[in-house]
Amino acid sequence: MHPFSHPLIKLCVFCYLYSMASYSHSSSVINVGSYHCPPFVMSLHPNGSPQSTSTGLSILLWQRVADSIDLQYEMRDYTLKGLLSAVENGNVEVGISCITITPERELLMDFSHSFYETHLAIAVKQKGYLASFVDIITNTTLLFAIGIILICAGLIGWIFYLLEHKVNHKLYSMPSARAQLLEAFILGLLFITKGPFNYFEFKTLSGRVLTVFLAIASTLFIASITAMLASTFTLGLLNTDIKSPYDLIKLNVGATVSTTSSIYLDSLGIIHQTFTNLDDMLIALNDGKIDAIVDDNAVLKYKLKQEKQQGRYQQISVLPYQFEKQNYGLAIKDNSPYTEQLNRALLNIRQSPEWQQALNQYFAEH
Repeated sequence: MHPFSHPLIKLCVFCYLYSMASYSHSSSVINVGSYHCPPFVMSLHPNGSPQSTSTGLSILLWQRVADSIDLQYEMRDYTLKGLLSAVENGNVEVGISCITITPERELLMDFSHSFYETHLAIAVKQKGYLASFVDIITNTTLLFAIGIILICAGLIGWIFYLLEHKVNHKLYSMPSARAQLLEAFILGLLFITKGPFNYFEFKTLSGRVLTVFLAIASTLFIASITAMLASTFTLGLLNTDIKSPYDLIKLNVGATVSTTSSIYLDSLGIIHQTFTNLDDMLIALNDGKIDAIVDDNAVLKYKLKQEKQQGRYQQISVLPYQFEKQNYGLAIKDNSPYTEQLNRALLNIRQSPEWQQALNQYFAEH
């Protein structure tokens, strides 16, 4: 009797083959989740819509990765918190968006290699012209710079007066000593703000030697003061109250719920309002309900660029501070069999011309 002719054996073999076929079929399509985060994921029906259509940098990256390893998938949109929970629970194999790799999240799930690097940023609404003017003229940095200029002008003018006033009637033409001292101060002020005078304007050897040394010093001084004042005027038009993230503790700040921005503010002990999305946060900032918002620099700048092209949020700007580096990666279910394949494919795609062109498309300054 053939060993496989027994009915019981046939039934066992059949069940085994059927189960293997079923397993193969079920494992050939994996669940993938995305989170609406322009320009990385732009969903037509965000936050829970099944089989919605999405575009963006992360979507392009995932499509190329999946194609390169011949991976079939079904995609569903989530909120950020929902997506992270789904990956952690194993309901989603891969999470795609602007998901920052953090040590806390790596305790609950795996991550691919980083595919984009950015940092956190602060956005504020510009003040009106009157408020900006008041801030500038009362700015301590500006007042300090003016004080330094006046002191240096007086000192230089006084030294040249001692050296030259008896022999240089061209520079000190007024008859009274008080008027000549005023001329000396004006000379020092011009020396500080305009730069060195002609060598032959001075009659004494000491005055000419001093002119040479001051020529070098005044050039460096003028450059330093100019840089200081330029920074003061630029920030004065934005928000002079914020010089670093630590200054946010004095303000009403907003961040998106469950993001690294919110976690970062918590770590600094900064009480803040949380919003479900960036759109609601920008509306609150524009309406004056909050003083500043914290979010990923790349996401903030892209969003504001799109909004300003539509004529909205013209007075909202991102401050020129870089802090708290962010690395985006694919969130992967813990102990996933696809992790190594995904990483190899991702590294290859990051070096491709198509990926560089996509980055330029979304982030190039026009």
